[in-house]
Amino acid sequence: MSADWTAAIARARANAPYLAGLLERRPALAELLAAGDGTGALAFARAAGDGAPDTASALRREKQALALTLAIGDLAGAFPLLEVTGALSAFADRALDAAIVEGIRRRAADFDPGTTSTGFIALALGKHGAGELNYSSDIDPILLFDPLALPRRERDEPGEAAQRVARTVVETLSRVDHEGYVFRVDLRLRPASEVSPLAIPVGAALTHYESSALTWERAAFIRARACAGDIAAGEAFLAAIRPFVWRRSLDFGAIAEIGRLTAQIRASTRGSAVVGPGFDLKKGRGGIREVEFYAQTHQLIHGGRHPALRLRGTRATLDALADAGLVPADEARLLGESYDRLRVVEHRLQMIQDQQTHSLPKTEEAIEAVARLDGLPHGRALLDELTQITEAVGARYDALIMANTPAGGVPVAAPDQSTLVEELETLGFADPGALAERIRGWLGGKVRALRSEAARRAFQAIRPDLLAAFAAAPDPERLLARWEELLGNLPSAINLFNLLEARPALIDLLARILGLAPPLADALARRADLLDPLIDASAFDLPGTVADLTAELARFEPGDDYERKLDAVRRKVGEMRFKLGVQLIEGANDPIAIGHALARIAEAALVVLTDAAVEEFRAVHGEVPGSEMLVLGLGRMGGGVLTHASDLDLIYLFSGDFQAESGGRRPLGATHYYNRLSQRAISALSVATAQGALFEVDTRLRPSGAQGPPAASLDSFERYQREQAWTWEHMALCRARALYGSAEGRGALDAIVRAVLTEPRETEKLRTDVLEMRAKMAKHKPARGPLDVKLARGGLVDLEFIVHFIQLRERGPGLDPDLGEAVRALAAAGLAPAPLVEAHDALTRLLVAGRLLAPDAQEPGHAACMALVRACGYGDWQTLERGLAEARAHVAAAWHAAFGETLEIDP
Repeated sequence: MSADWTAAIARARANAPYLAGLLERRPALAELLAAGDGTGALAFARAAGDGAPDTASALRREKQALALTLAIGDLAGAFPLLEVTGALSAFADRALDAAIVEGIRRRAADFDPGTTSTGFIALALGKHGAGELNYSSDIDPILLFDPLALPRRERDEPGEAAQRVARTVVETLSRVDHEGYVFRVDLRLRPASEVSPLAIPVGAALTHYESSALTWERAAFIRARACAGDIAAGEAFLAAIRPFVWRRSLDFGAIAEIGRLTAQIRASTRGSAVVGPGFDLKKGRGGIREVEFYAQTHQLIHGGRHPALRLRGTRATLDALADAGLVPADEARLLGESYDRLRVVEHRLQMIQDQQTHSLPKTEEAIEAVARLDGLPHGRALLDELTQITEAVGARYDALIMANTPAGGVPVAAPDQSTLVEELETLGFADPGALAERIRGWLGGKVRALRSEAARRAFQAIRPDLLAAFAAAPDPERLLARWEELLGNLPSAINLFNLLEARPALIDLLARILGLAPPLADALARRADLLDPLIDASAFDLPGTVADLTAELARFEPGDDYERKLDAVRRKVGEMRFKLGVQLIEGANDPIAIGHALARIAEAALVVLTDAAVEEFRAVHGEVPGSEMLVLGLGRMGGGVLTHASDLDLIYLFSGDFQAESGGRRPLGATHYYNRLSQRAISALSVATAQGALFEVDTRLRPSGAQGPPAASLDSFERYQREQAWTWEHMALCRARALYGSAEGRGALDAIVRAVLTEPRETEKLRTDVLEMRAKMAKHKPARGPLDVKLARGGLVDLEFIVHFIQLRERGPGLDPDLGEAVRALAAAGLAPAPLVEAHDALTRLLVAGRLLAPDAQEPGHAACMALVRACGYGDWQTLERGLAEARAHVAAAWHAAFGETLEIDP
């Protein structure tokens, strides 16, 4: 639909006195608009302040010309909503910046903003921060200053100089004369506005937001941006308070706070409660603010975990929420379209008299004028449309608040001793009296996480469901002990309790985690926020490719240093591994697929953290020309199937001339360079940070052994493998895979490995070496229990020895680092018995699941046994035992076929 500038001007003259007056007072601009020259009109408006006697007058003239241009272009259909609000926001930025410069020059006349930092910051919040400023809006900046950088006279104290600048800003923008005003300025969003100065020192503001800010301030800073003054310093400030705004753990308590704020706003809003004369389009039910709160509430809950949600614009945020699968796409679209229409009508209200109003007029005649200005035939059409919109928005916003609000401020009384004992007895606890005393002890201050009234109130809200889930567990006492350990490790448990109340299904899952999987329970005791990802619909999906995971793990916050990158990767990997552990105990995916996923995660983490270590190291020591570091994975890491208990078997190598030297401020010889770099890379993977440890790294398979330097040149590695390596080292190479380096470097390393593995060998010596090595292992590392499917005779170690013997003997067939694929290839070639494939899969499933559900290799309790049965695809425990016995028998048969020896298998 083409723009109709003539009709727009006619509607403005007939229904909007403010616009009609501007058209009369600015005939040259009116002529451009009548000609449909929107671009020319915007340029005219930008230059309208030229020649003005002072800054304030120049800004007022530009504001009037811009307001008229945008209004007529909007009414004509030439300027879409975001173009209008974006232009108004950009002007507000320019106006604030000009006013700041004006304020500084009043006390420092020689100040030049082109060469000197202003030391003064304006942060835009709300619609201004989002670039969505109203047609007749005020602005709500927060003004900050750096006492050391603010230009001033020598005798001026920095704080007083900053207040003078702030007062000048307010005066320049807010003062009204015959040319109107620039913007109404509201500084009440600053910290402690009742008692604080107009401009706040940066340090004091940081202290406030890190220690005592409220939920509404978090919501306000979702849309904050540095808009004027020292932009770089403003962006640094926003980066510093990012953890305050975007919390890593899910915060369902934010919904309670937003819900209470909504109730207060609805109760205090003047005018009609339903669409009609006096209805407030901004604060009324289903109005503009509720769409904004809908988006911001989801951002407060999920934004810490989903950086893609950290957007300022309301419509963009709704689209991002739908893209992330956090809200239905049709709901996001409805709310977005409703929001745009409400904002357009709001603009119509403000165009009439240039008033900052959000309410429909109180007379039918005035409503008719608004409708006609908008291009509607009559007021009833406008009211009907707004009724439909606000009903739809209000219903969806109410559903969000009601479905997700924890009890919050609603008092939930702690039961007395007799009532609690009776409740516990009804649930079936063995000693309800003793347990009642324990619970009252938790609430009485023995547990740090329950010492605040808010925490106790939140716990009481989930207590009945929590105790019922614990009572239904096979071993309630063990579960309660782990729950107490979890509580004891938490500095605060409010977010955990709110999450469990908002998502009751997590309570039963929590009980299973605590009761079935000690490693997961231990991880949860260190990080209760590991439960957060389980609310996502994708929680039981397997992670993507190594490339996908690498991209995810490498998505750091702007300005993150090396230590923060280490923490970020540990946090993300911990969440991914925890989700996979939950998938195991729930039987959601094949343990072999989970083992592959664990290896992909580890490989991605290795790539990202090694990249970070290399970047940090190069900053000091430069690069070695024609050289690079390579990492070779062996064992389960090389084979691409890990368990939750696996360490990483790695060899660090480097290409190029070992006599070369690096550049950089502190050059090093190549060997020294890569030894130190590999140590840094190993530490990046293994050292515990504030987020805990990541992986144990084992480099003992390197050519120099456990006592030698950590890195070797590629040439020396090849020479060692060809001339000095033992047979067992070549067996280890059968599961080797290049994990890090350029494609060319990894290809060269894999080629060396393959060449070594395909060298001719004397079969009898190979057989003797393999049997001797296995005998030593059996003597020094016996099976730890009946479920040690790795070390038990007829287990995975024996299967690996069979496969590696055949691989080395045959010099080519089945040379795949993935043991499962190698077995399949050998069986398909007739070089290994076909039942060995089934045996491998059965043993591997039990290994991956058992490391989590039976970490001591002993038969666990009944519930964990059933979880193992479910994970490994058996019908009952007896069937699992028979399957294990059959797999070991197949391995024993294959052992006899390969070596001509009988393998003694313990029952």
